[in-house]
Amino acid sequence: MTQILGFLSFIFGPLMRIMYNFIGNYGLTMILFTVLIRAVTLPIAIKQQKSMAKMSVFTPMLNEIQQKYKNNQQKLNEEMMKFQQEYGYNPMSGCLPMILNLLVLFGIIQVVYYPMRYILGISTDTVAAACEALGITNGYMAETQIIEAIQNGTQTVLASAAGVFSADQLTAIQDFNTNLFGMNIATTTGFTLTPLLVFPILATITVFASNFIVNRMNGQQAQMQGGMKITMWIMNLLFAYMCFTLPVCFSLYYTTSNVCMILQSILTHTFYSPEKFKAQYEEELAAKRLAKKAKKEVVVVEQGQEVTKKVDEAELNRLRLERARALDEEKYKDERTRPLTDAERAELEAQQNEKGKKRKKGGK
Repeated sequence: MTQILGFLSFIFGPLMRIMYNFIGNYGLTMILFTVLIRAVTLPIAIKQQKSMAKMSVFTPMLNEIQQKYKNNQQKLNEEMMKFQQEYGYNPMSGCLPMILNLLVLFGIIQVVYYPMRYILGISTDTVAAACEALGITNGYMAETQIIEAIQNGTQTVLASAAGVFSADQLTAIQDFNTNLFGMNIATTTGFTLTPLLVFPILATITVFASNFIVNRMNGQQAQMQGGMKITMWIMNLLFAYMCFTLPVCFSLYYTTSNVCMILQSILTHTFYSPEKFKAQYEEELAAKRLAKKAKKEVVVVEQGQEVTKKVDEAELNRLRLERARALDEEKYKDERTRPLTDAERAELEAQQNEKGKKRKKGGK
């Protein structure tokens, strides 16, 4: 499942390899890569902010429709469809940023699980052979364990590795710089008390802080109901747990991402205030309502004469429907609208038999 959802790793991996070759430090590469991703997705964050502002305007209207037709599901669906067409409301518009964030997240997980494949460019077959030679289980943590074994290994381990990797590959693994502030971020902390534990703890603190600040600035804090709050807490706890069970480099990414999200939220709130967008959409909504009530001059035919009338939008739609029906009636007036009588059916069969006889004579 992780490999399927982490398909973005085939983009992230080569990009991080280029950045690592330039920077020379895995931790700093992850930090700069995260900042770059957040900068690229800034337009999507602004779009999401606009979408949330629209939702704050549309929500009372949607609640009114749902309350009015709560006992008539068919009418409710019709009115909801009409509302979407009339006001350009898309209930799925706010899902794109969330889906994108999840795809980025799983793409990063793939990279931190397999740094030899994505950062060092070593094939999976070579990794599998190294696992067999070094006695390491070929699972999610195999590549980080191989790196640690070779960097800290004895002459026996190095000799076994030399039988699998080329000289350049072995040198690249030995020189792979995974140290940040004197700590190896390619390892996993679990819940053991070590200095590395600071990274998953920071990730946990920042994820809750970012959610609180972002929702508060976007005006969603007060709108979130019980079920939504519980879902948010469960998701945050799940990601916090992942920080303790994945390589520390993931915690570094997640902490940096959360800090960027807080700064991004402050920036978008300053220049793209939700209150500003909400006022804009309320004005547009009021203008549409006035346009619906405004009288328009149309020419209609009454008793064979053209008459100019002033009608509102509802009356105009009714006249258009009547006109369309009249045109259909005129177009299909000659088509049969009743079953054949016995006499008409006998006459039609006689005509068909006569035509058949003539075709046979012509064939002879």
